[in-house]
Amino acid sequence: MDQPAARDIDSVRHFNRFYTRRIGVLHEGLLASEFSLAEVRVLYELAHRRDCVAGDLAQALSLDSGYLSRILAGFERDGLITRGRGETDARQRPLALTARGKAAIVPLEKRSQAEVALMMRPLSPSARSRLLGAMTAIESILEPPATAGAPFVLRAPRPGDMGWVIAAHGELYWREYGWDERFEVLVARIAADFADRHDPAREQCWIAEQDGRNVGSVFLMRQSATVAKLRLLIVHPEARGTGLGKHLVDQCIHFARGCGYRTITLWTQQN
Repeated sequence: MDQPAARDIDSVRHFNRFYTRRIGVLHEGLLASEFSLAEVRVLYELAHRRDCVAGDLAQALSLDSGYLSRILAGFERDGLITRGRGETDARQRPLALTARGKAAIVPLEKRSQAEVALMMRPLSPSARSRLLGAMTAIESILEPPATAGAPFVLRAPRPGDMGWVIAAHGELYWREYGWDERFEVLVARIAADFADRHDPAREQCWIAEQDGRNVGSVFLMRQSATVAKLRLLIVHPEARGTGLGKHLVDQCIHFARGCGYRTITLWTQQN
């Protein structure tokens, strides 16, 4: 594999400096708190994981086990976490936030959402879509799913993609279930409604691309302030068995959590 050019390395480093400054991770306390970036990430993971142990945290956050151990010891000393009993290995004892720990993470989540909203507010809907699509592309490229075959990339929709979503649903459901054009019309209505009225800060569509071809899609749409609806999830037959469906759903879950949704419902149809 070719080595990256020096100018490309400089470009990535320039972006890293820009983005860390833009999101405020260089401040002594993240989100106007007494916690560092690593400490906030540990608190976040503990708030959103069940039966979590130190080894899981170290792997999920790519943290040195010794560094993580010191963070957890400090949290335990401050009454933010508790450790389960019954295991001799401290790394395998389940961790959980105390009431004090849960109270500490709530304002951090709210501040984070407010800061991101403030950053995105001046952007037009198309600019927001481009921004989110670029972020998704970066994440998918740098951490592609561990599956066989060519890696796929999740990105924001481009002109022509809504037509592909409609046609792909119509053809696939006709071939596999015998559904007629009425289902394709229904899909078209959903896609048109999304394109006309969606809120980029609370709703998103991802197109899965593999070797330059569209092979999947999923939409996350608002149902209420706390409930999101997963719609138009499709995986082309050639991409089945690669983990793409799970990856699309995981992307929705990750986005929904960041938006403050508490529940995701799945849109289904019966013949």
